[in-house]
Amino acid sequence: MRSLASIVLGFESLVLALATPVMISVADVRPAVALSVCLGLAVLAIVAAGLLRNQVGYILGSVVQVGAVGLGFVVPVMFVLGLAFAAFWVAAFVLGRRIDEAKAQQAQQG
Repeated sequence: MRSLASIVLGFESLVLALATPVMISVADVRPAVALSVCLGLAVLAIVAAGLLRNQVGYILGSVVQVGAVGLGFVVPVMFVLGLAFAAFWVAAFVLGRRIDEAKAQQAQQG
């Protein structure tokens, strides 16, 4: 589960960083605000990926998902991207648990 979640957060950090110039040029957000919000969320995603060994990483990752969807109020396309990454985040939980359970069963059998 941890590897899937870290992949989602890694790609999401790139998308959040690339949303910064969009916020500045398209949404006319002040550069200081756009840099602090977008790059702050991108850094938080990277930190969360590094902390996925603990429950704190998953909580921070969920906060990143809420923040990414919330950016849609400023840049409407972020609703789509934020919801897509939130869906990937949930899928990482569901599929990751199934993979972990299958590995545990395989280890017991072999």
